[in-house]
Formats: sequence, structure tokens, C-alpha cells
Amino acid sequence: MAFLATSGQWSCRATSSRWLRRGLGLGLLGLMAFAPPPAKKPLRTKNIIIVVIDGPRYSETWGTVPGLIPNMATTLRPRGVFFSNFYNKGFTYTNSGHVALTTGISQPIDNFDQELPQLPSFFQLWRKATGAPATAAWVISSKDKLHILANTLHPEWKDQYQPSVDCGVSGPGTGYRADSLTLEAAKRILTQHKPRLVLINFMEPDGFAHAANYPFYLRGIARDDRYVMQLYNFLRTNSAYKNNTTLFITNDHGRHLDSIDGGYIDHGDGCDGCRHVSLLALGPDFKIGRTVADTCTLLDVPSTAAYLLGLPFGQGQGKVLEPMLKRR
Repeated sequence: MAFLATSGQWSCRATSSRWLRRGLGLGLLGLMAFAPPPAKKPLRTKNIIIVVIDGPRYSETWGTVPGLIPNMATTLRPRGVFFSNFYNKGFTYTNSGHVALTTGISQPIDNFDQELPQLPSFFQLWRKATGAPATAAWVISSKDKLHILANTLHPEWKDQYQPSVDCGVSGPGTGYRADSLTLEAAKRILTQHKPRLVLINFMEPDGFAHAANYPFYLRGIARDDRYVMQLYNFLRTNSAYKNNTTLFITNDHGRHLDSIDGGYIDHGDGCDGCRHVSLLALGPDFKIGRTVADTCTLLDVPSTAAYLLGLPFGQGQGKVLEPMLKRR
């Protein structure tokens, strides 16, 4: 099954040269400014998987629990840390939200697939730092357009150290695929290649909302809740990932409030419906059964991921999510 969700898309080619001028000059000092003190004992995280459920509104997910997300709300939440005030404070579109999660930078970007991120992703930074092969890092996405996350416009990084990509039906320009197929692709890739750094995009809530199909929008949320549970069970029973894997479950953006023209069908402004998203984090270095009320943002995810892997990430505008770390 494959389908396209094209309504409500946004195109913005207005990017600023200041990102290129900034480059990567912050280096290790930038990381140290936001990082907590070194752990007394070594961190246990060896693998990081970021799951992005594309475009559900908080009011249809964590705002009414267990509701459509019983697996995350009742089974997984007690095993990890939930951030109740988690936001996209930048541009509330798919590509911009995902770029924030992979580069640590909030930037406007074309929302189709005609523009690459200005700075390299932490996939690229990690591959260069470790010498890991392309099969050790993956972008696995229901949306074909998210192949852009593998590369950058930065002249020192363009076409270098890219992660492997499995996006859409069969690559760029082939359309969106069902999330069930993306889950199967993810499990196949995890089994075959045992990557250490992975981003997975599930798109059905966003796709069906843009198609103005409210029942299927809700169905997409419920299905993705089940797919996240299946992925979690896979990770905790697979010898390569058991007890050493951090799982972030978040969103790229929400949707308009009902009081805004179009309501759930679209997104892209600064209303609370578009900005208020969620983060559930599970991993061997995190506290268990904790809810964090501090306001945090998408930009904090890559900064935290980099910290867990010991990767300098000076370009990141976020902070390490210290409240959820164990005191080791």
C-alpha cells in the first residue's frame, strides 16, 4: 500500500547564509557549555534510535491518555522518562522538524525535497568521528522526501559520511509508504546491519490529516502506538540492542488548534497545537517512571544523543536533557 499526502505542504527556500558562516566553529566548547558533568561510571548507551511519529496533535495523544496510545501511555511510560512540556520552538513543518532532530539547528527549509540542511547531521559527525561504515547509521522513513536528512549543503560535509537511507516506497520520488511497511523495513535493517544510530519516521497521522480524513488520522495514531511497542519489544529481545539502546519517541510538529482555520488538517504556525509535541525516552542511562515538567525542545534530542555517544556537538542549539539522567 502506498499513498501520497500532498495537501498542506509548504515550500520555503529562504535560508540564511549565517548558518554557513557559522560552520562548525563552536567545537567542543559548545558541547561543554550544555553538557552535565561527566558520569562517574561509563554510560551504557551504545545505540540510539529516534522514532518520529509525524504530526499528531497533543490533544489526540498524550492530552487524553491512554486513549489512542495505550502502549506508550501505560506500558512504556513507567519504564522511561516522559516530557510533558516538550515543544517544537522552530518551524512547525515536517522537514524543518526532522532537521532540528538531526542537526540540532532550527532552520527554515523547503518542505518537499528540493533543499538539503545547512549543517551536517549528527549521523555524519558520528560516522567521521568513529570511522563507522554507512550501514552503521540509517534514516528509515515512510516519507520519501526525508532522504534529505542524509546530506547537507555545508561545503566541508556535502556528500561525505552519509548514513544509509531507506525512504518511501522505493526511494526518492516514489511516494509515501504505509507505516507497517516502514516498521518491517526497520526490523529487517536492524537485524541485518545492526546499526548503532537510526532515525525512523512514521507518517500516517500527518498523511491522513492532510487528506482531511479524521478517522484515519486517529487510526494512524493508534497504529503507530502499536508499531512503537513492537519495535520496543524487538529491541529488548535482540542481543545486539538489549540493555544498551536508548529509544527516543517524539514528533516533528503537531497540528492547528480547532479554533484556527483548517483545524487538524494543517499545521505550520506558532499555535500551541502545532508547537506542543511530546518526548518519551527509554534507555539504560535514564531514570525510570519519571515525568519531567521542564520546558524542553526538539533541539535537545540530538544534543542528548551526542552526549550519550561521547560525540562533540558544538553546532547544536539545544541542551543535554540532564533531568532524566541517572546519577551514576
